[in-house]
Amino acid sequence: MAPAPLRTLGKNGPAVTPVGLGLMAIGAHYGAPSTQEEVDTLLTHAVKVGARFWDTSDVYGDSQNKIGNWLAHNSDQRKNIFLCTKYGYCRLPTENTFSGACSDPAYVPQALEASLAALQTDYIDLYYQHRVDPKVPIEVVLESLRPAVESGKVRWLGLSECSVDTLKRAKKVKGLGEKVIAVQLEYSPFTLDVEKNGMADACKELGVSLVAYSPLGRGLVSGRYRSRADLDPQDGRLWLPRFSEENFHKNLLIVDKLKAVADRIGCTPSQVTLAWILAEHPDWAVIPGSRSIDRLEENTKASEVVLSPEDVKHLRKLVEEAEVAGNRYMDSLMGETYANSLPLAEWRV
Repeated sequence: MAPAPLRTLGKNGPAVTPVGLGLMAIGAHYGAPSTQEEVDTLLTHAVKVGARFWDTSDVYGDSQNKIGNWLAHNSDQRKNIFLCTKYGYCRLPTENTFSGACSDPAYVPQALEASLAALQTDYIDLYYQHRVDPKVPIEVVLESLRPAVESGKVRWLGLSECSVDTLKRAKKVKGLGEKVIAVQLEYSPFTLDVEKNGMADACKELGVSLVAYSPLGRGLVSGRYRSRADLDPQDGRLWLPRFSEENFHKNLLIVDKLKAVADRIGCTPSQVTLAWILAEHPDWAVIPGSRSIDRLEENTKASEVVLSPEDVKHLRKLVEEAEVAGNRYMDSLMGETYANSLPLAEWRV
């Protein structure tokens, strides 16, 4: 199997590997965070195997700090890493809970400087708005980043969980819209929303790449989790509807069907799933999370798996017919998905 070619983000953006490296779990939400030593080993190996499209956020625990510590000791590799992080999804200062979206124009530059310091770098390759702030027009948000873009601190811009309208407005901002090259949205055999709500079509129309997060259904596709007992008691997935006692076993039905296809082809369920997404969407990228060398290698090699047209059609039929049990987030968080930005005409400083 030959390595897959690089993919261009956006119409005229940078080239990245089709399979990125999601680095949330090293810092938070998936049980005990990784140690710095474990992260150093992971990132060093990632460079070795060519997995250099890294994704984090300022709300992924201390993920940024751990990446920054690695970069500080491997500064010669910074130019080889396509580093993405996010802003605008805040925590209350005294509580370990999200306080919601915040993209106030006074706050965004502060968030950027904090991320640069944590990552120990002087620029970010792709800077995403993590969640749309319904109180601030997207035009105002992007303007708050104009100085950073013009100075080179931020090279490219992205949005996450935005509506079609918000994306279209962002692309129209003079001098900055062309810098918006990616939208990060959830997509997996359990979550096909973007194909049905117009987002995928809008991305194609606007020359924006869709970067699929949680492409393995937060690890369900791997087959390593057969019940809630297989998860760390501190694992945040235990709070998600699809991992509830009622729904967990129902969602394993599609997992077992994917495994049957993978066994026939000679790869893992995770690999066949990532390969299917990339085959169906040649202008997309995927960012599965990895915190071990084994998972890193498994996911990275998915870009080498070549599916026949018949395999692609069969996998499409499987996921379309799957009866997914439970939403991807709790009801309290679903309102933050595909969110609309405040109309510019309603903005009051």
